[in-house]
Amino acid sequence: MTAPRPKITSEAHLLDTVHRHEWKQKDAWRALRILSEFVDGFDTLSDVGSAVAVFGSARTKPGSEEYVLAERVGAALAKANFGVITGGGPGAMEAANRGARQAGGVSIGLGIELPFEQKLNDFIDLGLDFRYFFIRKTMFVKYAQAFCVLPGGFGTMDELFEALTLVQTKKVTRFPVVLLGTEFWGGLIGWLRERMLVSGKIAEADVDLMLVTDDVDEAVAHIVSECDYLRENGQIKD
Repeated sequence: MTAPRPKITSEAHLLDTVHRHEWKQKDAWRALRILSEFVDGFDTLSDVGSAVAVFGSARTKPGSEEYVLAERVGAALAKANFGVITGGGPGAMEAANRGARQAGGVSIGLGIELPFEQKLNDFIDLGLDFRYFFIRKTMFVKYAQAFCVLPGGFGTMDELFEALTLVQTKKVTRFPVVLLGTEFWGGLIGWLRERMLVSGKIAEADVDLMLVTDDVDEAVAHIVSECDYLRENGQIKD
């Protein structure tokens, strides 16, 4: 039995360089689709109150320590009156959405079109599917007041460093970034200090943008404290 062929996504068409001469006219119309996706996202999420984006691997197994950790994070954030925004998929994302919903909080999922079908998980109250990663990233940054990052792969790293770059370059208001899992993240933080920091590629303050912990209560308390400070200084609103 042959494996199903992956479908060609809208983003793959947009970024295609091999056949770009065939898309000269279509790209102009595609720009309208991109605009409509931005408008849909802004319109749907505009009434979301204080929220935290939780990132983590879609490959996290139900019942695993990481899955349970993500559930606990989602529940703790909901109890602290934050909505929980995830990528809407399985694994750690599903766990965080599950925890938020079971704790009576607002559970939000921002899905993405992929070559192989991936539907939004079953624990989402407000869900959107996006064709383009860059639009989805905009929604995460625009509507989250903090990032909470669980162990993950390339996608998780992409979201993490996107946020850090925006904060470092002051493109966005500083907001708390928490990495949960000292064993998982310890090597990365060590490399940042021993390579990037020592060689002058980043500053000490850049490394300090992240809190690394195994303690869910500490993570949520840090987010609450930072958001309260930013709110008192008029840098964020409820």
